[in-house]
Amino acid sequence: MVKYIFVTGGVLSSVGKGVVTSSIGKMLQERGFSVTVIKIDPYVNVDAGTMNPYIHGEVFVTEDGGETDLDLGWYERFLDLNLNKENNITTGSIYQSVIDKERRGDFLGRCVQIVPHITDEIKYRIRSVAEKSGVDVVLTECGGTVGDIEGLPFLEAIRQMRIEEGFDNTLYVHVALVPILDVTGEMKTKPLQHSVNELRRIGIQPDIIVARCSKMIDAEAVRKIALFGTIPKEAVFCSYNVPTIYLVPQKLDEQGMGDYICRRLKLRGKKPSWKTWNAFVESLLNPKYEIKVALVGKYAGLSDSYVSMNEALRHAGAKCGVKVTIDYIEAEVFEESPGDIESLKNYDGIFVPYGFGPRGSEGKIMAINYARTHDIPFLGICFGFQLAVVEFARNICGLKGANSTELDPDTPHPVIDLMPEQRNVKYKGATMRLGGHEIVIKEGTLAYKLYNSRRIVERHRHRWEVNPKYWKVLEDNGLVFSGSSPDGRRKEILELPDKYFFFASQFHGEFKSRPGKPDPEYYGFVKSCLDRKLGKPRPEL
Repeated sequence: MVKYIFVTGGVLSSVGKGVVTSSIGKMLQERGFSVTVIKIDPYVNVDAGTMNPYIHGEVFVTEDGGETDLDLGWYERFLDLNLNKENNITTGSIYQSVIDKERRGDFLGRCVQIVPHITDEIKYRIRSVAEKSGVDVVLTECGGTVGDIEGLPFLEAIRQMRIEEGFDNTLYVHVALVPILDVTGEMKTKPLQHSVNELRRIGIQPDIIVARCSKMIDAEAVRKIALFGTIPKEAVFCSYNVPTIYLVPQKLDEQGMGDYICRRLKLRGKKPSWKTWNAFVESLLNPKYEIKVALVGKYAGLSDSYVSMNEALRHAGAKCGVKVTIDYIEAEVFEESPGDIESLKNYDGIFVPYGFGPRGSEGKIMAINYARTHDIPFLGICFGFQLAVVEFARNICGLKGANSTELDPDTPHPVIDLMPEQRNVKYKGATMRLGGHEIVIKEGTLAYKLYNSRRIVERHRHRWEVNPKYWKVLEDNGLVFSGSSPDGRRKEILELPDKYFFFASQFHGEFKSRPGKPDPEYYGFVKSCLDRKLGKPRPEL
Protein backbone atom coordinates (compact mmCIF):
# COMPACT_ATOMS: atom_id res chain seq x y z
CA MET A 1 0.00 0.00 0.00
CA VAL A 2 1.03 3.56 -0.57
CA LYS A 3 2.35 5.36 2.51
CA TYR A 4 1.24 8.87 3.44
CA ILE A 5 3.42 11.39 5.29
CA PHE A 6 1.83 14.65 6.46
CA VAL A 7 3.98 17.65 7.45
CA THR A 8 2.43 20.36 9.64
CA GLY A 9 3.87 23.53 11.12
CA GLY A 10 3.38 25.53 14.25
CA VAL A 11 4.27 28.84 15.94
CA LEU A 12 4.79 30.79 12.70
CA SER A 13 4.80 30.27 8.94
CA SER A 14 7.90 30.19 6.73
CA VAL A 15 9.67 28.10 9.36
CA GLY A 16 11.06 25.68 6.79
CA LYS A 17 8.36 23.04 6.31
CA GLY A 18 8.98 23.00 2.56
CA VAL A 19 12.67 22.22 2.98
CA VAL A 20 11.94 19.56 5.63
CA THR A 21 9.31 18.00 3.35
CA SER A 22 11.74 18.01 0.40
CA SER A 23 14.45 16.54 2.63
CA ILE A 24 12.22 13.67 3.76
CA GLY A 25 11.49 12.94 0.11
CA LYS A 26 15.21 12.99 -0.67
CA MET A 27 16.04 10.61 2.18
CA LEU A 28 13.41 8.19 0.89
CA GLN A 29 14.64 8.50 -2.71
CA GLU A 30 18.18 7.70 -1.56
CA ARG A 31 16.79 4.50 -0.08
CA GLY A 32 15.22 3.51 -3.38
CA PHE A 33 11.62 4.60 -2.86
CA SER A 34 9.56 6.59 -5.33
CA VAL A 35 7.85 9.69 -3.96
CA THR A 36 5.61 12.57 -4.91
CA VAL A 37 4.73 15.70 -2.98
CA ILE A 38 1.54 17.72 -2.47
CA LYS A 39 1.39 21.26 -1.10
CA ILE A 40 -1.80 22.33 0.66
CA ASP A 41 -2.33 26.10 0.71
CA PRO A 42 -5.27 27.16 2.90
CA TYR A 43 -5.80 30.52 1.18
CA VAL A 44 -9.09 31.01 -0.69
CA ASN A 45 -7.40 31.79 -4.01
CA VAL A 46 -8.00 28.98 -6.50
CA ASP A 47 -4.28 29.07 -7.36
CA ALA A 48 -1.28 31.35 -6.83
CA GLY A 49 -1.52 32.95 -10.28
CA THR A 50 -3.28 36.16 -9.34
CA MET A 51 -1.12 36.95 -6.30
CA ASN A 52 1.51 39.68 -6.25
CA PRO A 53 4.99 38.21 -5.63
CA TYR A 54 5.38 40.61 -2.69
CA ILE A 55 2.40 38.89 -1.07
CA HIS A 56 3.35 35.24 -1.48
CA GLY A 57 6.69 35.01 -3.28
CA GLU A 58 7.13 33.81 -6.84
CA VAL A 59 4.51 31.87 -8.75
CA PHE A 60 6.01 28.52 -9.72
CA VAL A 61 4.79 27.12 -13.05
CA THR A 62 4.48 23.36 -13.58
CA GLU A 63 4.95 21.54 -16.87
CA ASP A 64 1.18 21.17 -17.31
CA GLY A 65 0.60 24.90 -16.80
CA GLY A 66 -0.27 25.06 -13.11
CA GLU A 67 0.40 28.36 -11.33
CA THR A 68 1.43 27.08 -7.94
CA ASP A 69 3.06 27.83 -4.63
CA LEU A 70 6.83 28.31 -4.71
CA ASP A 71 7.31 25.23 -2.49
CA LEU A 72 6.60 23.05 -5.54
CA GLY A 73 9.79 24.49 -6.96
CA TRP A 74 11.74 23.25 -3.95
CA TYR A 75 10.17 19.80 -4.30
CA GLU A 76 11.08 19.64 -7.98
CA ARG A 77 14.64 20.83 -7.39
CA PHE A 78 15.38 18.51 -4.46
CA LEU A 79 13.70 15.46 -5.94
CA ASP A 80 14.26 16.04 -9.68
CA LEU A 81 10.54 15.57 -10.37
CA ASN A 82 8.11 17.24 -12.74
CA LEU A 83 4.98 17.82 -10.65
CA ASN A 84 1.55 18.84 -11.90
CA LYS A 85 -1.05 21.44 -10.99
CA GLU A 86 -2.92 18.77 -9.00
CA ASN A 87 0.06 18.66 -6.60
CA ASN A 88 -1.03 22.05 -5.25
CA ILE A 89 -4.34 22.00 -3.36
CA THR A 90 -5.96 25.24 -2.18
CA THR A 91 -9.06 26.12 -0.22
CA GLY A 92 -10.36 27.91 -3.31
CA SER A 93 -9.98 24.87 -5.56
CA ILE A 94 -11.61 22.55 -3.00
CA TYR A 95 -14.63 24.78 -2.41
CA GLN A 96 -14.95 25.51 -6.13
CA SER A 97 -15.15 21.80 -6.87
CA VAL A 98 -17.66 21.07 -4.09
CA ILE A 99 -19.87 24.02 -5.07
CA ASP A 100 -19.81 22.88 -8.72
CA LYS A 101 -21.00 19.44 -7.58
CA GLU A 102 -23.73 21.00 -5.47
CA ARG A 103 -24.95 23.12 -8.40
CA ARG A 104 -25.10 20.02 -10.60
CA GLY A 105 -27.13 18.22 -7.96
CA ASP A 106 -24.50 15.59 -7.28
CA PHE A 107 -25.28 15.52 -3.55
CA LEU A 108 -28.91 14.48 -4.16
CA GLY A 109 -30.49 17.14 -2.00
CA ARG A 110 -28.23 16.72 1.02
CA CYS A 111 -27.10 19.63 3.16
CA VAL A 112 -23.51 20.28 2.01
CA GLN A 113 -21.15 20.66 4.98
CA ILE A 114 -17.49 21.04 5.84
CA VAL A 115 -17.57 17.51 7.24
CA PRO A 116 -17.95 15.27 5.32
CA HIS A 117 -18.13 16.99 1.93
CA ILE A 118 -15.15 19.37 2.07
CA THR A 119 -12.98 16.87 3.94
CA ASP A 120 -13.97 14.10 1.53
CA GLU A 121 -12.92 16.27 -1.42
CA ILE A 122 -9.54 16.93 0.23
CA LYS A 123 -8.95 13.22 0.83
CA TYR A 124 -10.04 12.44 -2.72
CA ARG A 125 -7.50 14.91 -4.12
CA ILE A 126 -4.66 13.42 -2.06
CA ARG A 127 -5.55 9.85 -2.99
CA SER A 128 -5.97 10.82 -6.63
CA VAL A 129 -2.38 12.06 -6.76
CA ALA A 130 -1.25 8.82 -5.11
CA GLU A 131 -3.13 6.71 -7.65
CA LYS A 132 -2.01 8.63 -10.73
CA SER A 133 1.64 8.80 -9.70
CA GLY A 134 1.86 5.17 -8.56
CA VAL A 135 4.56 6.03 -6.02
CA ASP A 136 5.58 4.32 -2.79
CA VAL A 137 5.17 7.42 -0.61
CA VAL A 138 3.04 10.56 -0.89
CA LEU A 139 4.28 13.53 1.12
CA THR A 140 1.73 16.25 1.89
CA GLU A 141 2.81 19.59 3.35
CA CYS A 142 0.05 21.54 5.08
CA GLY A 143 0.71 25.24 4.63
CA GLY A 144 0.19 27.84 7.33
CA THR A 145 0.26 27.07 11.04
CA VAL A 146 -1.76 24.82 13.30
CA GLY A 147 -4.77 26.71 14.63
CA ASP A 148 -5.38 28.87 11.57
CA ILE A 149 -9.12 28.92 10.83
CA GLU A 150 -8.69 28.30 7.11
CA GLY A 151 -6.44 25.28 7.73
CA LEU A 152 -8.80 23.35 10.00
CA PRO A 153 -10.66 21.38 7.27
CA PHE A 154 -7.34 20.14 5.90
CA LEU A 155 -6.11 19.03 9.32
CA GLU A 156 -9.43 17.28 9.91
CA ALA A 157 -9.04 15.48 6.57
CA ILE A 158 -5.55 14.21 7.35
CA ARG A 159 -6.74 13.18 10.83
CA GLN A 160 -9.38 11.03 9.18
CA MET A 161 -6.80 9.47 6.86
CA ARG A 162 -5.03 7.90 9.85
CA ILE A 163 -8.26 6.04 10.66
CA GLU A 164 -8.95 5.05 7.06
CA GLU A 165 -5.43 4.18 5.88
CA GLY A 166 -4.10 2.67 9.10
CA PHE A 167 -1.31 3.45 11.56
CA ASP A 168 1.44 1.72 9.55
CA ASN A 169 0.57 3.67 6.41
CA THR A 170 0.39 7.19 7.82
CA LEU A 171 2.95 9.41 9.51
CA TYR A 172 2.59 12.88 11.02
CA VAL A 173 5.66 15.16 11.10
CA HIS A 174 5.38 18.45 12.98
CA VAL A 175 7.87 21.28 12.37
CA ALA A 176 8.05 24.13 14.89
CA LEU A 177 10.42 26.89 15.93
CA VAL A 178 12.69 26.64 18.94
CA PRO A 179 13.94 30.21 19.50
CA ILE A 180 17.11 31.07 21.39
CA LEU A 181 16.96 34.07 23.73
CA ASP A 182 19.63 36.64 22.96
CA VAL A 183 20.09 37.57 26.62
CA THR A 184 20.57 34.11 28.14
CA GLY A 185 21.31 31.94 25.11
CA GLU A 186 18.61 29.53 26.32
CA MET A 187 16.67 27.34 23.91
CA LYS A 188 12.96 27.83 24.51
CA THR A 189 10.75 24.84 23.68
CA LYS A 190 7.52 26.29 25.09
CA PRO A 191 6.26 27.71 21.74
CA LEU A 192 6.76 24.27 20.17
CA GLN A 193 4.94 22.61 23.06
CA HIS A 194 1.96 24.92 22.58
CA SER A 195 1.75 24.14 18.86
CA VAL A 196 1.86 20.41 19.61
CA ASN A 197 -0.95 20.85 22.15
CA GLU A 198 -3.00 22.70 19.52
CA LEU A 199 -2.39 19.86 17.07
CA ARG A 200 -3.53 17.35 19.68
CA ARG A 201 -6.66 19.38 20.35
CA ILE A 202 -7.54 18.93 16.68
CA GLY A 203 -7.01 15.19 17.07
CA ILE A 204 -3.53 14.65 15.63
CA GLN A 205 -0.67 13.24 17.70
CA PRO A 206 2.63 13.86 15.87
CA ASP A 207 4.84 10.83 15.28
CA ILE A 208 7.95 12.95 14.63
CA ILE A 209 8.84 16.47 15.73
CA VAL A 210 11.41 18.57 13.89
CA ALA A 211 12.71 21.54 15.86
CA ARG A 212 13.67 24.48 13.69
CA CYS A 213 16.52 26.30 15.39
CA SER A 214 19.50 28.46 14.54
CA LYS A 215 21.79 25.71 15.86
CA MET A 216 21.56 22.05 16.84
CA ILE A 217 19.33 21.68 19.88
CA ASP A 218 20.90 20.31 23.06
CA ALA A 219 20.00 17.16 25.00
CA GLU A 220 17.79 19.06 27.44
CA ALA A 221 15.70 20.53 24.61
CA VAL A 222 15.35 17.07 23.07
CA ARG A 223 14.23 15.68 26.44
CA LYS A 224 11.58 18.38 26.88
CA ILE A 225 10.26 18.08 23.34
CA ALA A 226 9.97 14.30 23.63
CA LEU A 227 8.36 14.46 27.08
CA PHE A 228 5.76 17.10 26.30
CA GLY A 229 5.27 15.89 22.72
CA THR A 230 4.60 12.34 23.93
CA ILE A 231 7.09 10.76 21.55
CA PRO A 232 10.39 8.91 22.06
CA LYS A 233 13.57 10.96 22.01
CA GLU A 234 14.57 9.05 18.87
CA ALA A 235 11.67 10.79 17.08
CA VAL A 236 12.96 14.30 17.79
CA PHE A 237 15.14 15.91 15.13
CA CYS A 238 16.54 19.36 14.44
CA SER A 239 16.67 21.40 11.26
CA TYR A 240 19.32 23.97 12.07
CA ASN A 241 21.02 26.69 10.05
CA VAL A 242 23.51 25.38 7.51
CA PRO A 243 25.57 27.11 4.77
CA THR A 244 23.15 25.90 2.09
CA ILE A 245 19.68 24.38 2.35
CA TYR A 246 20.89 21.53 0.12
CA LEU A 247 22.73 20.24 3.20
CA VAL A 248 19.51 19.75 5.19
CA PRO A 249 18.66 16.23 3.91
CA GLN A 250 22.07 14.88 4.95
CA LYS A 251 21.99 16.63 8.32
CA LEU A 252 18.58 15.16 9.13
CA ASP A 253 19.68 11.74 7.86
CA GLU A 254 22.79 11.85 10.05
CA GLN A 255 20.46 12.30 13.03
CA GLY A 256 18.68 9.08 12.04
CA MET A 257 15.50 10.54 10.59
CA GLY A 258 15.50 8.54 7.36
CA ASP A 259 15.94 5.23 9.15
CA TYR A 260 13.34 6.13 11.79
CA ILE A 261 10.74 6.96 9.12
CA CYS A 262 11.38 3.64 7.37
CA ARG A 263 11.04 1.67 10.59
CA ARG A 264 7.88 3.50 11.55
CA LEU A 265 6.25 2.90 8.13
CA LYS A 266 7.67 -0.63 7.81
CA LEU A 267 9.60 0.25 4.66
CA ARG A 268 12.64 -1.78 3.71
CA GLY A 269 14.99 0.14 1.48
CA LYS A 270 18.60 0.05 0.37
CA LYS A 271 21.41 1.79 2.19
CA PRO A 272 21.44 5.47 1.16
CA SER A 273 24.30 6.80 -0.94
CA TRP A 274 24.75 10.56 -0.92
CA LYS A 275 27.71 10.53 -3.33
CA THR A 276 26.07 12.41 -6.23
CA TRP A 277 24.22 14.84 -3.99
CA ASN A 278 27.31 15.54 -1.91
CA ALA A 279 29.35 16.24 -5.04
CA PHE A 280 26.90 18.99 -5.95
CA VAL A 281 26.92 20.41 -2.41
CA GLU A 282 30.72 20.35 -2.37
CA SER A 283 30.89 22.31 -5.63
CA LEU A 284 28.39 24.79 -4.21
CA LEU A 285 30.29 25.34 -0.97
CA ASN A 286 33.84 25.43 -2.33
CA PRO A 287 33.90 27.65 -5.43
CA LYS A 288 37.16 28.81 -6.98
CA TYR A 289 35.82 32.16 -8.11
CA GLU A 290 33.12 34.71 -7.38
CA ILE A 291 31.02 36.85 -9.70
CA LYS A 292 28.58 39.65 -8.96
CA VAL A 293 25.26 39.81 -10.78
CA ALA A 294 22.89 42.77 -10.75
CA LEU A 295 19.28 41.59 -10.75
CA VAL A 296 17.31 44.64 -11.90
CA GLY A 297 13.64 44.06 -11.06
CA LYS A 298 10.50 45.46 -9.47
CA TYR A 299 10.14 42.97 -6.60
CA ALA A 300 13.68 43.41 -5.31
CA GLY A 301 12.49 43.93 -1.74
CA LEU A 302 11.61 40.23 -1.38
CA SER A 303 14.15 37.68 -2.60
CA ASP A 304 11.46 34.95 -2.57
CA SER A 305 9.96 36.78 -5.57
CA TYR A 306 12.85 35.36 -7.59
CA VAL A 307 13.59 32.13 -5.71
CA SER A 308 13.73 29.83 -8.77
CA MET A 309 15.95 32.32 -10.59
CA ASN A 310 18.25 32.59 -7.57
CA GLU A 311 18.58 28.81 -7.42
CA ALA A 312 19.13 28.49 -11.17
CA LEU A 313 22.03 30.94 -10.88
CA ARG A 314 23.44 28.93 -7.96
CA HIS A 315 23.09 25.65 -9.90
CA ALA A 316 24.98 27.23 -12.80
CA GLY A 317 27.57 28.64 -10.41
CA ALA A 318 28.20 25.23 -8.88
CA LYS A 319 28.76 23.79 -12.36
CA CYS A 320 31.26 26.56 -13.16
CA GLY A 321 33.00 26.54 -9.77
CA VAL A 322 31.68 30.02 -9.05
CA LYS A 323 29.96 31.70 -6.14
CA VAL A 324 27.22 33.87 -7.63
CA THR A 325 26.55 36.94 -5.51
CA ILE A 326 23.24 38.55 -6.44
CA ASP A 327 22.46 42.19 -5.72
CA TYR A 328 18.75 43.03 -5.99
CA ILE A 329 18.28 46.48 -7.52
CA GLU A 330 14.92 48.22 -7.77
CA ALA A 331 14.56 49.34 -11.40
CA GLU A 332 12.83 52.54 -10.32
CA VAL A 333 16.12 53.75 -8.83
CA PHE A 334 17.48 54.32 -12.36
CA GLU A 335 14.34 56.20 -13.39
CA GLU A 336 14.53 58.53 -10.39
CA SER A 337 18.29 59.00 -10.54
CA PRO A 338 19.63 58.22 -14.06
CA GLY A 339 23.23 58.75 -12.99
CA ASP A 340 22.98 55.65 -10.79
CA ILE A 341 22.99 53.49 -13.92
CA GLU A 342 26.80 53.77 -13.84
CA SER A 343 26.78 51.53 -10.76
CA LEU A 344 26.22 48.62 -13.16
CA LYS A 345 29.85 48.87 -14.31
CA ASN A 346 30.77 47.16 -11.04
CA TYR A 347 28.96 43.95 -12.00
CA ASP A 348 30.06 40.94 -14.01
CA GLY A 349 26.56 40.39 -15.38
CA ILE A 350 23.18 42.11 -15.65
CA PHE A 351 20.00 40.09 -15.25
CA VAL A 352 16.49 41.42 -15.98
CA PRO A 353 13.78 38.99 -14.78
CA TYR A 354 10.04 38.64 -15.23
CA GLY A 355 7.52 41.29 -14.18
CA PHE A 356 4.20 42.88 -14.97
CA GLY A 357 3.05 46.46 -15.50
CA PRO A 358 4.78 49.78 -16.11
CA ARG A 359 6.40 50.35 -12.71
CA GLY A 360 10.15 50.16 -13.14
CA SER A 361 9.96 49.19 -16.82
CA GLU A 362 11.96 52.19 -18.05
CA GLY A 363 14.61 51.47 -15.43
CA LYS A 364 14.90 47.92 -16.74
CA ILE A 365 15.24 49.23 -20.29
CA MET A 366 18.03 51.52 -19.10
CA ALA A 367 19.81 48.51 -17.54
CA ILE A 368 19.45 46.51 -20.77
CA ASN A 369 20.84 49.43 -22.76
CA TYR A 370 23.80 49.66 -20.39
CA ALA A 371 24.52 45.94 -20.75
CA ARG A 372 24.37 46.16 -24.55
CA THR A 373 26.43 49.33 -24.96
CA HIS A 374 29.07 48.27 -22.41
CA ASP A 375 29.13 44.64 -23.58
CA ILE A 376 28.41 43.26 -20.11
CA PRO A 377 26.91 39.73 -20.17
CA PHE A 378 23.13 40.02 -20.15
CA LEU A 379 20.30 37.59 -19.52
CA GLY A 380 16.64 38.52 -19.86
CA ILE A 381 13.72 36.31 -18.88
CA CYS A 382 10.10 36.76 -20.04
CA PHE A 383 9.48 40.49 -19.43
CA GLY A 384 13.26 40.94 -19.68
CA PHE A 385 13.08 39.37 -23.16
CA GLN A 386 10.28 41.72 -24.20
CA LEU A 387 12.04 44.82 -22.88
CA ALA A 388 15.24 43.81 -24.69
CA VAL A 389 13.19 43.98 -27.91
CA VAL A 390 11.86 47.41 -26.91
CA GLU A 391 15.37 48.71 -26.15
CA PHE A 392 16.75 47.43 -29.45
CA ALA A 393 13.82 48.84 -31.42
CA ARG A 394 14.27 52.30 -29.91
CA ASN A 395 18.04 52.62 -29.95
CA ILE A 396 19.17 50.54 -32.92
CA CYS A 397 16.16 50.44 -35.25
CA GLY A 398 15.31 54.10 -34.67
CA LEU A 399 11.68 53.36 -33.79
CA LYS A 400 11.08 56.32 -31.52
CA GLY A 401 8.56 55.64 -28.78
CA ALA A 402 8.61 51.86 -29.36
CA ASN A 403 7.08 50.00 -26.46
CA SER A 404 4.86 47.17 -25.30
CA THR A 405 1.12 47.79 -25.43
CA GLU A 406 1.02 46.47 -21.87
CA LEU A 407 2.99 49.55 -20.83
CA ASP A 408 1.74 52.09 -23.38
CA PRO A 409 -1.44 51.17 -25.29
CA ASP A 410 -0.91 54.20 -27.54
CA THR A 411 2.71 53.55 -28.50
CA PRO A 412 3.42 54.43 -32.16
CA HIS A 413 5.48 51.25 -32.48
CA PRO A 414 3.94 48.31 -30.58
CA VAL A 415 6.91 45.98 -30.97
CA ILE A 416 5.47 43.92 -28.10
CA ASP A 417 1.73 43.27 -28.33
CA LEU A 418 -0.97 41.18 -26.72
CA MET A 419 -1.27 37.71 -28.20
CA PRO A 420 -4.40 37.48 -30.40
CA GLU A 421 -5.98 34.72 -28.33
CA GLN A 422 -5.67 36.91 -25.22
CA ARG A 423 -7.73 39.81 -26.56
CA ASN A 424 -11.12 38.59 -25.34
CA VAL A 425 -9.92 37.10 -22.06
CA LYS A 426 -11.89 38.46 -19.09
CA TYR A 427 -10.67 36.35 -16.17
CA LYS A 428 -7.08 36.83 -15.01
CA GLY A 429 -6.62 33.47 -13.30
CA ALA A 430 -5.07 30.60 -15.30
CA THR A 431 -5.58 32.33 -18.66
CA MET A 432 -2.01 33.19 -19.71
CA ARG A 433 0.07 31.08 -22.07
CA LEU A 434 1.21 28.62 -19.44
CA GLY A 435 3.33 25.53 -18.99
CA GLY A 436 5.61 23.57 -21.29
CA HIS A 437 5.68 24.51 -24.98
CA GLU A 438 8.01 23.24 -27.71
CA ILE A 439 10.63 25.55 -29.18
CA VAL A 440 12.59 25.12 -32.42
CA ILE A 441 16.19 26.39 -32.30
CA LYS A 442 18.25 27.59 -35.27
CA GLU A 443 21.50 25.75 -35.82
CA GLY A 444 24.69 27.80 -35.71
CA THR A 445 23.38 30.12 -33.01
CA LEU A 446 24.36 30.69 -29.40
CA ALA A 447 21.08 29.06 -28.37
CA TYR A 448 22.00 25.92 -30.31
CA LYS A 449 25.41 25.80 -28.61
CA LEU A 450 23.77 26.12 -25.21
CA TYR A 451 21.00 23.57 -25.70
CA ASN A 452 22.75 21.32 -28.24
CA SER A 453 19.37 20.47 -29.69
CA ARG A 454 17.01 21.60 -32.41
CA ARG A 455 13.93 21.15 -30.25
CA ILE A 456 13.39 21.82 -26.56
CA VAL A 457 10.40 22.18 -24.23
CA GLU A 458 10.34 25.05 -21.76
CA ARG A 459 7.77 26.54 -19.39
CA HIS A 460 5.97 29.80 -20.10
CA ARG A 461 3.85 32.39 -18.32
CA HIS A 462 2.95 35.41 -20.47
CA ARG A 463 0.24 37.26 -22.40
CA TRP A 464 2.36 39.53 -24.61
CA GLU A 465 4.69 38.57 -27.48
CA VAL A 466 6.97 40.08 -30.14
CA ASN A 467 4.71 41.71 -32.73
CA PRO A 468 5.15 39.87 -36.09
CA LYS A 469 4.85 43.21 -37.92
CA TYR A 470 8.26 44.21 -36.54
CA TRP A 471 10.20 40.98 -36.97
CA LYS A 472 11.83 42.07 -40.24
CA VAL A 473 13.04 45.48 -39.10
CA LEU A 474 14.46 44.01 -35.90
CA GLU A 475 16.28 41.23 -37.78
CA ASP A 476 17.47 43.57 -40.52
CA ASN A 477 19.22 45.61 -37.83
CA GLY A 478 21.06 42.63 -36.37
CA LEU A 479 18.77 41.11 -33.75
CA VAL A 480 18.77 37.31 -34.08
CA PHE A 481 15.68 35.36 -33.10
CA SER A 482 17.29 31.98 -32.55
CA GLY A 483 14.25 30.18 -31.14
CA SER A 484 10.63 30.11 -32.32
CA SER A 485 7.44 28.15 -31.75
CA PRO A 486 7.10 25.14 -34.12
CA ASP A 487 4.34 26.88 -36.10
CA GLY A 488 6.51 29.98 -36.51
CA ARG A 489 3.94 32.23 -34.86
CA ARG A 490 6.05 33.27 -31.87
CA LYS A 491 9.61 34.34 -31.21
CA GLU A 492 11.04 32.59 -28.15
CA ILE A 493 14.77 33.43 -27.96
CA LEU A 494 16.83 36.45 -29.00
CA GLU A 495 20.56 37.07 -29.06
CA LEU A 496 23.11 39.55 -30.34
CA PRO A 497 25.97 37.65 -32.02
CA ASP A 498 28.41 40.58 -31.86
CA LYS A 499 28.22 40.81 -28.06
CA TYR A 500 30.12 38.79 -25.47
CA PHE A 501 26.85 37.31 -24.19
CA PHE A 502 23.50 38.92 -24.87
CA PHE A 503 20.69 36.39 -24.55
CA ALA A 504 17.01 36.51 -23.61
CA SER A 505 14.10 34.08 -23.64
CA GLN A 506 10.33 34.39 -23.50
CA PHE A 507 10.25 31.23 -21.40
CA HIS A 508 11.41 30.57 -17.83
CA GLY A 509 14.38 28.22 -17.89
CA GLU A 510 14.76 28.48 -14.12
CA PHE A 511 11.69 26.30 -13.53
CA LYS A 512 13.53 23.24 -14.90
CA SER A 513 16.96 23.89 -13.41
CA ARG A 514 18.17 21.19 -11.01
CA PRO A 515 21.13 20.66 -8.67
CA GLY A 516 23.91 19.21 -10.82
CA LYS A 517 21.87 19.89 -13.99
CA PRO A 518 21.77 23.66 -14.43
CA ASP A 519 19.49 25.23 -17.01
CA PRO A 520 21.46 25.98 -20.22
CA GLU A 521 20.64 29.71 -20.48
CA TYR A 522 21.64 30.31 -16.86
CA TYR A 523 24.77 28.22 -17.27
CA GLY A 524 25.75 30.16 -20.38
CA PHE A 525 25.19 33.46 -18.60
CA VAL A 526 27.22 32.54 -15.49
CA LYS A 527 30.06 31.02 -17.52
CA SER A 528 30.24 34.15 -19.68
CA CYS A 529 30.30 36.37 -16.60
CA LEU A 530 33.24 34.37 -15.24
CA ASP A 531 35.16 34.19 -18.52
CA ARG A 532 34.81 37.90 -19.15
CA LYS A 533 35.99 38.61 -15.60
CA LEU A 534 39.04 36.40 -16.19
CA GLY A 535 39.79 38.24 -19.42
CA LYS A 536 39.10 35.31 -21.70
CA PRO A 537 37.87 35.77 -25.27
CA ARG A 538 34.24 35.06 -25.97
CA PRO A 539 33.83 31.56 -24.53
CA GLU A 540 33.19 28.36 -26.37
CA LEU A 541 30.08 27.25 -24.56
